[in-house]
Amino acid sequence: MFLGVVTGNIVSTISHPFYVGKKLLIVDRCDEHWRSTGKYVIAVDSVDAGVGERVLVLDEGNGARQVLDDAEAPVRSVVVGIVDAATVDG
Repeated sequence: MFLGVVTGNIVSTISHPFYVGKKLLIVDRCDEHWRSTGKYVIAVDSVDAGVGERVLVLDEGNGARQVLDDAEAPVRSVVVGIVDAATVDG
């Protein structure tokens, strides 16, 4: 899992049948202080997140398929939470 900020949406006229009706988000990976790492993923939205929101992303295929309840889904990353606050100790 990692923290990220939603920076955009993906729109596609042709896609795998699994993705029909699902929202795809571009998520900028962040460190624990919400600074961009320069990396990003495209993730399925399971929490109705929007651009600019801080999110928690599960970036592991089997776990993502479990969250989406589809053992055969061609997916790796899924947004599983919108982050209201985060603290770093130490």
